[in-house]
Amino acid sequence: MAEGDGSCYQGFVRYVMEGKFNLDTGGDTLKVALLTGYTPAIHTHETWTAVSGSEVTGTGYSAGGETLANQVVSETGTATTSKGKFDGDNVTWTGLNIAGTSAAPSHAVLYDDTVTAPADALIAYWEVTTATNGGDYTLNWNTAGIITISV
Repeated sequence: MAEGDGSCYQGFVRYVMEGKFNLDTGGDTLKVALLTGYTPAIHTHETWTAVSGSEVTGTGYSAGGETLANQVVSETGTATTSKGKFDGDNVTWTGLNIAGTSAAPSHAVLYDDTVTAPADALIAYWEVTTATNGGDYTLNWNTAGIITISV
């Protein structure tokens, strides 16, 4: 995978179809966490407890990650295609300096901190390998959105 590549967890796909998430404005609280040395398992990792052992620690980082701000769901498309788009603000950690690592997280994970059944359900992950240097560390989402679904 190249930096920025990612995928939705299989559990997320199922939970969307079951109506467990409210990803729109004013909906569920979503968190973005940084992990190091993580190996994604999209078919078996379903909740934050499955991945939290790989969470980074250090200056400028709070356990559980940052809250995604200004999340929004919209509909786009053309006469022949329909797309759903989920987006939110880029996420920044101020003065991030990861302790005990080579100063580069391996992945960013998005999870729902509101859903209780299952608790803290995983949504998606992205590979990140940009090293931190004690300055601000920002995840810039794709201009097409954090997640898009085409039908």
